[in-house]
Amino acid sequence: MNKKALVLFSGGQDSTVCLAWALSKFAHVETIGFDYGQRHRIELECRLTVLERMREQFPEWSHKLGEDRVIDLSWLGQISDCALTEEREIELNETGLPNTFVPGRNLVFFLISSAVAYRRGLSTLVGGMCQTDFSGYPDCREDTLKALQVATNLGMASTFRFETPLMWIDKTETFQLGEQLGGKKLLEIILRDTHTCYTGDRTHEHDWGFGCGECPACDLRKRGWKNYISQQNQ
Repeated sequence: MNKKALVLFSGGQDSTVCLAWALSKFAHVETIGFDYGQRHRIELECRLTVLERMREQFPEWSHKLGEDRVIDLSWLGQISDCALTEEREIELNETGLPNTFVPGRNLVFFLISSAVAYRRGLSTLVGGMCQTDFSGYPDCREDTLKALQVATNLGMASTFRFETPLMWIDKTETFQLGEQLGGKKLLEIILRDTHTCYTGDRTHEHDWGFGCGECPACDLRKRGWKNYISQQNQ
């Protein structure tokens, strides 16, 4: 089995836990990020900090970390017309989805990542998509990604595996998994260096990290941390 993986790495809580998961299982791990005109573009800076901190805090993993790259997908932001790429109030649209949904985003991310993985000889792609406490995005669902894996392998005559270790766990369990993988050191990186807030707020610091505290992403992270701490204190 090819022990090389490519992690879709945004610099957020979920993708950081996925990076730690991949580093615990694979001999060589590369990372890829995307600049698609997101309002929270600060995450592109945070991801570099997280990578640096991972190398510093986990010498047992540092030699496994390979190339990192950021792909320009500015065209995706230009056609998205949503609250994640434009300054507008976050609300539900007529389909019942929050208007932070970027149509096709994860499909594009995996497809581009597969093309890079093909060239780099990486057999496994790891993403932080989740179908439990999520915003209802259809391209986060397991069925979607399984179908995409089949289509991608057919189209590239390959045998890629799309791994989504967070698919069936909630944010509380994601914090727990982070602690299992990297202890308090990894939790500290998640809390202080990763970015989740949709509005790009890095000025307000909370016990669960930085963010506006009001957007759906902040709310999920805040509730997950609160439940994690509550269980720790039992």
